[in-house]
Amino acid sequence: MVRDIHCKGCRACLPACPRGAIAFGAAGRTIDRSKCDNCLQCVAACLYDCLQRCGSRMTVQAVVAEVLQDRLFYKNSGGGVTLSGGEPLMQSAFAAAVMAACKQEGVHTALETSGQAPWQEMERVLAWVDVILFDIKQLDGALHRRTTGVGNATILANLRRAAALRPVWLRVPLIAGFNDSADHIRSVALLGKQLGVQKISLLPYHEGGRSKHNSLGRPYAFQEGKAPDEERLTMLKGLIEAAGLPASIGS
Repeated sequence: MVRDIHCKGCRACLPACPRGAIAFGAAGRTIDRSKCDNCLQCVAACLYDCLQRCGSRMTVQAVVAEVLQDRLFYKNSGGGVTLSGGEPLMQSAFAAAVMAACKQEGVHTALETSGQAPWQEMERVLAWVDVILFDIKQLDGALHRRTTGVGNATILANLRRAAALRPVWLRVPLIAGFNDSADHIRSVALLGKQLGVQKISLLPYHEGGRSKHNSLGRPYAFQEGKAPDEERLTMLKGLIEAAGLPASIGS
């Protein structure tokens, strides 16, 4: 990832790149991503954290050790550890091992998931989970497939099975014109009521991914994405509360 704001123009990265992907010109430093093979030698050479490695490999023990540094905070706040993503169920064996180790240390655990995974992958993690933060993007199966690339049958089946095992908070990432209609939110509330979920959170769309795409040299494909306005958010929250469920905006 490139953080241009940190670049001092020292050019230490230039000779470090074995593929000749980095150049300096009138516009400053550029990276030819078609040549870059992610060897990360430029990151090692960078003196000012302009070029950064995104992510790192960690063992279960290393993750849990980092989690336990905040044990006192969890005790005082009633919080704990949440596995999020991406999608943690893409690494279900690792996720289950981390959660199991946290539970053995007495740490409250939560899983944030899209639910798009084989049930066996979810079930192995749920054995060590106290609460599930379950995303619902769209209840219309055809629209879900058209906009996300997959249908929602697996997601909804996993939600029903998971809700029978653990407390669930439903989370709706809201995008204006996609899933913020009154009818859709009433349907989500009805589903939540039927499953006995503890609450529903409305999460207005944000553009946090835009700067990340820029840092990775990738185009931001969802230019038209917008959050509903505050008036609409308040109205949608009221619909959920009218259905008899606690609701929140942004958390």
